[in-house]
Amino acid sequence: MTKRQTRRQHRSQQQQDQRADHAAPTAGDTVVHVGGASPYDVVIGHGLAGRLPTLLGESVERVAVLYAGTLGALADPVVDALVEHYDVLALGLPDGERAKTAPVASDCWEALGEAGFTRSDAVVTIGGGATTDLGGFVAATWLRGVRVVHVPTTLLAMVDAAVGGKTGINTGAGKNLVGSFHEPAGVLCDLALLESLPHEELVAGMGEVVKCGFIADPAILDVVERTDPAALTWDSAELRELVERAIRVKVDVVVDDLRETGGADGHPGREVLNYGHTLAHAIERTSDYTVRHGEAVAIGCVYVAELASRAGSLDPALVERHRAAFARVGLPTSYDAATFDDLHAAMKVDKKARGSQLRFVVLDDLAAPRILAGPGEDDLRAAYAAIGAPS
Repeated sequence: MTKRQTRRQHRSQQQQDQRADHAAPTAGDTVVHVGGASPYDVVIGHGLAGRLPTLLGESVERVAVLYAGTLGALADPVVDALVEHYDVLALGLPDGERAKTAPVASDCWEALGEAGFTRSDAVVTIGGGATTDLGGFVAATWLRGVRVVHVPTTLLAMVDAAVGGKTGINTGAGKNLVGSFHEPAGVLCDLALLESLPHEELVAGMGEVVKCGFIADPAILDVVERTDPAALTWDSAELRELVERAIRVKVDVVVDDLRETGGADGHPGREVLNYGHTLAHAIERTSDYTVRHGEAVAIGCVYVAELASRAGSLDPALVERHRAAFARVGLPTSYDAATFDDLHAAMKVDKKARGSQLRFVVLDDLAAPRILAGPGEDDLRAAYAAIGAPS
C-alpha cells in the first residue's frame, strides 16, 4: 500500500461558495435517491468530482482517499479537488481481489490512526468493486463507522458494489465472508471514468446489468437485444440507460431489505441480487480469481436457469434467452475448468448457504424470483453438465 498526505489550504469564503455551487446536480445528471434509515443519493452523469465536498459535508476535516494502485491518473484529480477543502490522506491499494484481505485493511486502519482520523472524518473510494468493498469495510470498522463516498471507476462497481451498503473482505475459506453493512453518504457514477476502462472489463460489468434484467427489469433485456454490442460505449445513451436501470433495480431491493432478512409475499428480498452468485463465487475461488466477477455471474445465471428448468419452474425458452443475452454482450455461458465436486465443495461454504443446505435464487418467469433450497445433487450435477462440465 502506498501512502501520501497533503494538507488543505486555508478555506476561503470563495472556496465555501464553490462548495455551495456544487450542491445541486446540473442538467443532464440523473439522481437516484436511496431512502431508508440512512438516505443518500446516487448521481449519474459526467464530470462529477466537484460534487464530493457536498456529499462529505462541512464537519469533515480529514479525508482518506482509498484508490486502486494502478488508477493514480484517475485518482489525482479527485485528490487535487479535495485538498482545497480537507486534509487528505491518499492510500494506494493492491489491484483487484488482492486488496480485499485482512492485512490490507489493517494497514489502512494503522494509516488512519497515524493521521489522527476521528469519527467526524471520512473515506472516499476510487476504483472497482474490490476497492469499494475494502474501502467500505475500512470506513465501517474505523471507530465503528465513518462517512464514506464511493466513486466507482468500473461498470461493475457502478451497478453493484458501490450501491447498497455491503462491504467485505475475503478469507482463505471464501469470498466476502467477513464484512458489514455500512451505507455510503453518496455515490458518484461518473460515466466519463469508463472511457479508459479496458473493453473486457466493460463487458464483464454487463454480467450484473443483464442479471438485473432477468430478476426485475426485463426492459434491460430489450435494450441489450436491440442494441449493437459495439454501440455500448462509455458515452452512449444505451449504456447510460442500462446503468440507470440496473442501479434502480438494486436501490428498489435494498431499500426494502437492507440486511437481507427477506422480502414480502415470498419475494427473496435482497437475496434476489445473488442470482447466479452461488456458482459464480465458487468459480472465482477455485480459479484463484482469474475469472472476472461479471463473467462468473453470467455463467452462474445460466447454471441456475438450467437448475430451475430441471425443477420444472422455468420454461426452456427462457433458459435459452439467458444464454443469448449474456453471449450477445460477449460474456461466457459455459464452464469446464473445474469439476463439479470442486465447485460443489466451494458452494457449501458460500455465505448464502444455511447449514449444510445450499440455497439458490431461481426464476419461475421473468422478474419472478424465488428461493430454491436444498436441490438434489442429481439436479445440481445435471445443470452443471448442461453448461459444459468436464466428463
